[in-house]
Amino acid sequence: MLIGTCEITIHIPYSQSLKDKRRVIKMLKDKIHHRFNVSIAEVGKNESWQIAELGIVTVSNDSKHIDQSLNAVIRFIQEQNHGDYILQGHQFKIISPPCE
Repeated sequence: MLIGTCEITIHIPYSQSLKDKRRVIKMLKDKIHHRFNVSIAEVGKNESWQIAELGIVTVSNDSKHIDQSLNAVIRFIQEQNHGDYILQGHQFKIISPPCE
C-alpha cells in the first residue's frame, strides 16, 4: 500500500474575513472530493484571512496512479479558478508505510 499526499498553498486575495475564506475553501474542497474521491482538509494557516494550506491524500498500490491522480487534482484547481484564489504552490509525497 502506498499513500500519496499533496500539500497546497492558496492565496485568497479578496477575502476580508475568515467567513469569506471558509466559503472559498469549502467550495473548492467539495468540488475536489466529489470529482476525485480523495480526502482533503485545511491543515494550516487556519486563522489567516487570505492564506490557506490544504492537505490532500489518496491511497493506491501504484505510485504512477498516485502521481497521476494528484497531478489531475492540481490541474483541476488551476482550471476551476475564476479569480477567487491563486494556487501559490504544492508539494507531493508518496509514503510507503512499514509492513507488519
